[in-house]
Order: sequence, then structure tokens, then C-alpha cells
Amino acid sequence: MSSAREKSEKIVNKHKWIWKNLLLAAAFIALLVVLVSVGLRLITHHGKTVTAPDFTNLTVVQAQVLAKQSNVTVKVVDSVFVRRLNGGVVYRQQPKAGATVKEGRSIFLTINSVVPRKVVMPNLFGYSVTEARSELQNRGLNMGYLDYVKDIATNTVLGQFVDGVEVKAGDLVVSGSTVDLSVAVASEDNRTEVPRVIGMKYVSAIDALHDKFLNVGTVRFDPEIRTYADSVNAVVYKQDAAGSVKALGSRIGLSLTLDTSKIPAK
Repeated sequence: MSSAREKSEKIVNKHKWIWKNLLLAAAFIALLVVLVSVGLRLITHHGKTVTAPDFTNLTVVQAQVLAKQSNVTVKVVDSVFVRRLNGGVVYRQQPKAGATVKEGRSIFLTINSVVPRKVVMPNLFGYSVTEARSELQNRGLNMGYLDYVKDIATNTVLGQFVDGVEVKAGDLVVSGSTVDLSVAVASEDNRTEVPRVIGMKYVSAIDALHDKFLNVGTVRFDPEIRTYADSVNAVVYKQDAAGSVKALGSRIGLSLTLDTSKIPAK
């Protein structure tokens, strides 16, 4: 009788031991999941976003200081040569100023080289405007005037020019050069909405207009804007036709200032 009781108690104790270890294992796994989740949140800054600051016309050291203050990092990935801009300052950034990014995100900078260099002109024939601009920027070149001509291959590049002269793929051009494009457009597909660029810096405003297949028209600078560096830092406080619908390639006039108090409320 005693032996049967002892045997029964051993079985009960064994079951208790098994259940105890199962519960401990489950608790350990749950704790591990929580720790991993918290760790990932800390590492990836999950859910925390910031606005990418504007690094235009800053030196790399100044950009690094601003980046630290804004909880992002910066990396210099390319250079161009703009004759009228100081050497060593930021000319372009990606993501663009004002974009929403995760904390700790790297902002990639293109700086203005001290010494001009030449790059190989790509073949943009058949590219869309968006693809052409991306390819030009990858080569350290800028997209300039968009000349739309009637053709069935809508929104594809038909020609590429620097200073009014056609440039062939493989030709060497100075880094930072502006490349004008001849672009096809069908007669029934030639309208676009003019974006609001007020509050943007000059380069960002140009990009925003190009995103909508428009050109910069007359640019009016306030009297205190005397140098090219001033123009890069200037912001748009007036523009033509914001929100209206225009033909592709239309010129949009801009007024720029260094006095941000002139920027009207949205």
C-alpha cells in the first residue's frame, strides 16, 4: 500500500516538475521576445520620425553639427563642380529637405568640388523625364530646360544639350553642367498642375517644378541677394500660377528672398 502511494506521489511530483519547467520556459521565451522587441525599437528607432533638415550651402562640418541636432546622420557620396558656388559646401541632398525620415537615418550629400572634373555624358534617349533626371544626378549633372515637342512617344527624351549644343552619349562634360532636354509629348496629354513651391529653397523649387514637367521662368531676387551662394540660400516667397493647370514645359516665375518673414502662411 505504502509502495503504491510513493509511486503515485512520484508521478505527481514528476508532472509538477514538467509543468514547472514548461512554465519557466514559456516565461523565458516571453521575456526574450519582449527584450528583442525593445532592442529592435531602440536600434531602428521604430515609430520615431524627424524632418530632414536643409543642408544646402553648408560645409560638411556644419552639416554634421546640424545632423546631430536633428537626430540624423550625413554621408558625402558625390561631388559636382558649380563655378559660382563655394568649394566644399553641400549642393544637393537625398532625401530632400523637409522629407519625413526615421531618427538616425543617413542623409546622402553631394558637395561642390574645389577643382572641376569631367564626367561621361549618359545616353538619355528614350528615358522618361524622371529617369533622365535621376541618371543626370547620378553623374553629377543637373537637368535644365525641358523643351516639349509633339511626338507619339510621350514623356520620353529625344535630345540632350549643353549650352545649346547637342551632346552625345560618351562625350566628356564638366561635372555640375546643366543639361537641357528635348522631350516628346502627345497633343492630348500635355497638361499638368503647378505645385506650390513657396517656402522652398531655390534648388528644391526647381526640382519640384521638374517633378511636374515644368520649367523655371523669370526669377526675381530681392536686392540683398548679391552672390550665387545667397541665391542658393534664398527661399521662394512668391510664385506664378500655384495650383493651376498648365501645358507641360510652361515657365513658372519665382520671387526669392533671404527674409523668411516674407513667406506667407499656407
